[in-house]
Amino acid sequence: QVQLVESGGGLVQAGGSLRLSCTTSGRPFSTYAMGWFRQTPGKEREFVAGISRYGGITGYADSVKGRSTISSDNAKNTMYLQMSSLKREDTAVYYCAAAASSAILVPTMERSYDYWGQGTQVTVSS
Repeated sequence: QVQLVESGGGLVQAGGSLRLSCTTSGRPFSTYAMGWFRQTPGKEREFVAGISRYGGITGYADSVKGRSTISSDNAKNTMYLQMSSLKREDTAVYYCAAAASSAILVPTMERSYDYWGQGTQVTVSS
């Protein structure tokens, strides 16, 4: 079992930056593939970015590619999502997730993830 706790959300102006954090407890962090998803009311949860076990490979949704960087600090059991040039359409609840046994290096499907955080709200104002 693993627990995930997100932090770093808040209100930011369009064009600004934000760094989300996801801290895990339980099994060694580096043994999970990790991901960030986001969800807005009435819509499905969508993949934002992911990082493979041991952090060697990353992947991004087209909507955030070039504006976001996912990283991890195994010593701190923490994953980060640095977002810049934020747009109003980035407004959402952001969730971090851990995949314990996926064969895919950077899973992009929600069903590939076994554990989820409670989410943190990001609101981008114009």
